[in-house]
Amino acid sequence: MTNRTLRVSELIQREISAYLHTRHQGEAVRITITAVVVSPDLRDGRVFYSVVGGPEEIEVCERWLREHTGEIRHQVGRTVVLKQVPRFEFVRDTSAERGVRVNRLLDELGPAGPPAPPA
Repeated sequence: MTNRTLRVSELIQREISAYLHTRHQGEAVRITITAVVVSPDLRDGRVFYSVVGGPEEIEVCERWLREHTGEIRHQVGRTVVLKQVPRFEFVRDTSAERGVRVNRLLDELGPAGPPAPPA
């Protein structure tokens, strides 16, 4: 990934996050934009997000983001000066859930210290 695509990705991430949390406070309070990855030609972008809550909240947020993709893209186009605004695909980021699962598995294994000497 080039420096330009990295800068554009970070800028779009900040703009989407700021827009969601200023314009749609009630609906987007459970959503965190974790990363944006744009293609080298800047035509497509994958927006990774995480949701606080259970399966019901995840489904509601996924539906809400699908319904508002055009509005979010339009707003990013107004604030970020690019020749063409990328088309967004929203993808749920499950890295936090995987991290919790790994920690739980490590906790089940028990302490990782050296074995105790025989008494």
